[in-house]
Amino acid sequence: MVIGFDAKRAFQNNTGLGNYSRMLVCGLAQEHQNVRAFLYSPVMSGEYKSYFTGYANISTRQPTGIDRFFPDIWRRFGVTFHLKGDKVKIFHGLSHELPHGIPRSIKRVVTIHDLIVWRFPQFYSVVDRCVHRSKIRHSCKIADVVVAVSEQTKRDLIDFIHVPEDKIRVVYQSCDPIFWKPVSESDRAYVREEYHLPEKYIICVGSIEERKNQIAVVKAMAELPDDVHLVIVGNNHGAYHSSLMSAVRSLRMTERVHILNKADFEDFPALYACAQASAYMSLFEGFGIPILESLCCDTPVVTSNVSSMPEAGGDAALYADPKNPSEIAQRLKSILDDPALRQQLVEKGRVQREKFSQHKIISDFYSLYCSLSPSENEE
Repeated sequence: MVIGFDAKRAFQNNTGLGNYSRMLVCGLAQEHQNVRAFLYSPVMSGEYKSYFTGYANISTRQPTGIDRFFPDIWRRFGVTFHLKGDKVKIFHGLSHELPHGIPRSIKRVVTIHDLIVWRFPQFYSVVDRCVHRSKIRHSCKIADVVVAVSEQTKRDLIDFIHVPEDKIRVVYQSCDPIFWKPVSESDRAYVREEYHLPEKYIICVGSIEERKNQIAVVKAMAELPDDVHLVIVGNNHGAYHSSLMSAVRSLRMTERVHILNKADFEDFPALYACAQASAYMSLFEGFGIPILESLCCDTPVVTSNVSSMPEAGGDAALYADPKNPSEIAQRLKSILDDPALRQQLVEKGRVQREKFSQHKIISDFYSLYCSLSPSENEE
């Protein structure tokens, strides 16, 4: 079974879309030796290329000749000229996009992670909004199967762009394999020293931007005891960071709020594991990877009661209105004050996270690919 992947994010993104792409391709190559994967990307960072070394059934393709000077055009149009020579039978766009001109003999799959560009258009410039919407509409139109990463995204695909329900398959996503490994005491000690972590803290992981809603968490922290700190792990996305810091100062929280915008990804599991709880109060998500990351690290979660967050957290998380800081504070306080509740959430998390294990996600995708190419599913 020969599968081509639009792998731009796999080589250029260190957060959700990149982790999703790398997990799927590597897991598929490892668990199903009959799969031959071709990764098409205009740029291949050495940092991420190492993920795919050692797999005899993974090959990469980049633009050559004059195409090197027009990488975006190559990705949208030029990729298709390689597919026939590589004998690709299925092409999978891993992040909202499919190139133009895919031969009809090749089955087309596209993963849609969210429709935030429809739900929150104010977060995009007019040009970006038009470009993103056009690409998603095109991909959903020409795809044989549209993969939604949650039931929430499936509903949005139907409601906003009227994708036929029978064309959509919900296949949840997992998180990076590093989160599934036990965190050692030495790893905990290392991150405490390396990042100068406080003794007791709530962790909040996510890009610092309006939709991630970190200001609400800061306001909630003002209602918690002074010895409990907040550690925000995420990249700075401009104006919202200024608003966040203004809120921190006005609440006199400068000594209790710590922002790590250059934390090594390899340290994330230990950063979670050292925390008393994880707060993820996003206003909207296609899935909510930090919820699953928290569960994998045995860190109790307080998250939003909207969009896909309840799908990710199940009965293993506590939920609050993301626009109500007092409610967020109450949920966090219940975890801090009740060791029995905390342990109960940890145990439920160990059950909930298995719904999103890499093995299950790979199995679901392999079944999907086999249904599109039934004559090539022999191991």
